[in-house]
Amino acid sequence: MKRLALLTAIIALGACSPKPEAFSVIPMPADVTLSDGSFCVKGAALLLDDNMEEVLGEEAFMASFSAIMRFVDALETATGVQCVGGKEGGFRFSANPNLGPEQYYINVTKDGVEVEASALNGFIYACETLKQMLPAAIYGDKKAKADWVLPCVKILDQPRFGYRGMHLDCSRHFWSIEETKRYIDVMTVYKLNRLHWHLTDDQGWRMEIKSYPRLTEVGAWRDGTCIGRDFESNDGIRYGGFYTQDQLREVVAYAAERGITVIPEIDLPGHMVAALAAYPELGCTGGPYKVWQRWGIAPDILCAGNEEVFTFLENVLAEVIDVFPSEYIHIGGDECFDPWSKDIVYPWDVCPKCAARMRKLGIKKGPEAKHLLQSYVTARVQEFVNSKGRRIIGWDEILEGELAEGATVMSWRGVSGGIKAAEKGFDAIMTPYTFLYMDYYQSRERDKEPLAIGGYLPLEDVYAYEPFDGLAAGAEDHILGVQANLWTEYIATPEHLEYMLLPRMCALSEIQWCEADAKDYARFNASLDHTFEILDAMGINYCLDARGLIGLDRVPARDSLELAEYLNQ
Repeated sequence: MKRLALLTAIIALGACSPKPEAFSVIPMPADVTLSDGSFCVKGAALLLDDNMEEVLGEEAFMASFSAIMRFVDALETATGVQCVGGKEGGFRFSANPNLGPEQYYINVTKDGVEVEASALNGFIYACETLKQMLPAAIYGDKKAKADWVLPCVKILDQPRFGYRGMHLDCSRHFWSIEETKRYIDVMTVYKLNRLHWHLTDDQGWRMEIKSYPRLTEVGAWRDGTCIGRDFESNDGIRYGGFYTQDQLREVVAYAAERGITVIPEIDLPGHMVAALAAYPELGCTGGPYKVWQRWGIAPDILCAGNEEVFTFLENVLAEVIDVFPSEYIHIGGDECFDPWSKDIVYPWDVCPKCAARMRKLGIKKGPEAKHLLQSYVTARVQEFVNSKGRRIIGWDEILEGELAEGATVMSWRGVSGGIKAAEKGFDAIMTPYTFLYMDYYQSRERDKEPLAIGGYLPLEDVYAYEPFDGLAAGAEDHILGVQANLWTEYIATPEHLEYMLLPRMCALSEIQWCEADAKDYARFNASLDHTFEILDAMGINYCLDARGLIGLDRVPARDSLELAEYLNQ
């Protein structure tokens, strides 16, 4: 009998639902068996089995070794005692080829800790689970007095979804390399494995493109920003920034060491005003254009009838592909046409070059014409990306018109786009604004909250989301995973960014990791006390609405009568 089958049988026989006060790991592991006793980790011995390099291969072994040593370094810092090499007792890490690439096994006894995995991500997740079972001070940077013991437990764990994403918009507001790494650090704690990096938009182009230097010389900077919700105002402060390709590679490597793939987004053919400001000849009118200083949806768009636009896109994407090794390249595709403004005349409606392109393609005039023209742009970009051995993801608007086989759809306008994609045979990532847009308010008491784009998305609503709801039978295999999005029009500081992210990202992690019937909001909510201690140790800000404190200043919530009166004002 293979060892994996044996481990599964052992855990299935003894599996239980751990009491929240006894086990506060988020996301909750798949199979957990707690038993009496504990193991003291202070100064524990450390052993890596001889089989690890042979089973993993040299590159994966070195990456896994680094992940294990980050855990050991954190443990030594927090306890103030060095771990020593040894052959018995202590921590023993070994490779088990029968485990899946993101699966891991932990067995804590009174005599030591066994950890098994078959790949880098399994070892990373095992170490993160061990850290969460220890005092929160292990996430800090100094020695701390605490009970440095692990409970005796057997854990066999693996995620529900292979794609577990978090999005970051650096176009509306720019985040430094160090701030982005902090974002990745939090993702690591909660076992997310995809960072969707929104690098370009109307308000700023953030990636150095060597063949088009004006994209960052001009497109990375705007001459002011609207103030709050007053789109006609302007603070007059020049704002911007961009990442060099070396800096981007640094972030890619940092994320990869933590089991996270960075997926870049170059949003096209809309949301391109920053690029048009740099190269106005790529637009239908020729400009002049300015990097946008307000929020919302700009009508200007790349000219689909201009062959130079496709040369530009291929050259840009070639550099993107050179920097980012991810399987997927996100090409945006959203909001090329404002769905809330029916009377707008778009450049494509009156551009002679676009009209000529549509005639050549046999696209007839009518309400679907512009969607079919966008499908042509998407198909050409997809063909180029595929020629480089990569695949495209686009927002669910790419389903309008016609979509070529092999594209993956990111469903943001509710769940219908993902359902439609899956039923048509396309893979999909579920990221509906109704459950997973973390730029929404977290409390009904908006006067106490920092400014947000609108909406209301409390922690319990995030947690309640079920990605398979509404799917036809048999379509589930096309749902690759789940992602939350954090757009930053109204978020200008790291403190505010982290407040909007946490603890809602913790709820996201359980949607992504736990089977639907394993989720338990009461258990999750009780576990948040330990999570808040972890975030404090990391120096990360978070929202405490779940504990009755609202806003960055954490003022008490109104009682029910006061809230009713406030909401009725």
